[in-house]
Amino acid sequence: MKESTKLMLQKHGWRVDRFIHNYFYFRFYYPYVAILRQFVLRLKYLSWFKPIIPLGKMIFNRYHAKVLSYEDTRKIFSLNEDLQYISDENKKIVPYKYATKIIFQEPENIVVMDCPCKKACHAPAEDISSCLAVGKSVTSFWLEHCQKYHPRKISQKEALEIIKHFRKKKHVTQAFFKVATGGSTGVICNCHPDTCVSLQATKFSRRISSELSMTAQSGYSVIYDADKCIHCGKCAEMCGFAAMVFENGQRAYHRDLCMGCGLCVESCPQDALSLYADPEKLKPLDLDHIRAKAASLQN
Repeated sequence: MKESTKLMLQKHGWRVDRFIHNYFYFRFYYPYVAILRQFVLRLKYLSWFKPIIPLGKMIFNRYHAKVLSYEDTRKIFSLNEDLQYISDENKKIVPYKYATKIIFQEPENIVVMDCPCKKACHAPAEDISSCLAVGKSVTSFWLEHCQKYHPRKISQKEALEIIKHFRKKKHVTQAFFKVATGGSTGVICNCHPDTCVSLQATKFSRRISSELSMTAQSGYSVIYDADKCIHCGKCAEMCGFAAMVFENGQRAYHRDLCMGCGLCVESCPQDALSLYADPEKLKPLDLDHIRAKAASLQN
């Protein structure tokens, strides 16, 4: 048995069923997500079928993502110590029932690999290598078992350069949580609204019910400085959620639709936009706050 397989088995303990799910999930990453995508595509035709709501909640409680701002992403890829925060408080950050653990073990270990969503959605070839694993347990498995998806080890600096590159191309940064992978963080991807199964699932499922979402907001909203704005429309071009739009030549911001990704802020040539932690939304996945909270619980 390979060392990475042993690490995965140890992570799941007596839940051998989850180990098996985790093992086959990564070994057959592409067909797994391709099949999931076919289910997601059919959601848009099922808005009338209300009994699907409980099924959707069951699935999304086990497999979902959290949108990250660039600054919160930078903190993850600058981490040089183990971080473990397992608490019901996490549900204020990741509002799902089961997969809510925030764990980074040996976070300097980073691997980039082909994204199964982008392969399934026929994204441009240059955008395929964009899924990032953080932590030895996931990175070692990818390197030992997933050669067909072209994994390669990279530095923290290289990871941040990849993220910056994709954010300029309208890709949202997301941290994924899945019961089968231990219910914790570990995979962070650069997701385009047109080629991400998670973002598409959220879009289609919201037509059925506002309660259904595979994607948790970052926790941020946008502040606008009218004196700096030149109405260039760049912010609306970068927004994949119809939260920032231009109507009759005027900028309009729909705060309820905003996922707080920060792409509009980063693209504004006049620095007219900025993010703020919105008290009426979820808490951000901010490692500074999480580390402080974890320390307070230990004392």
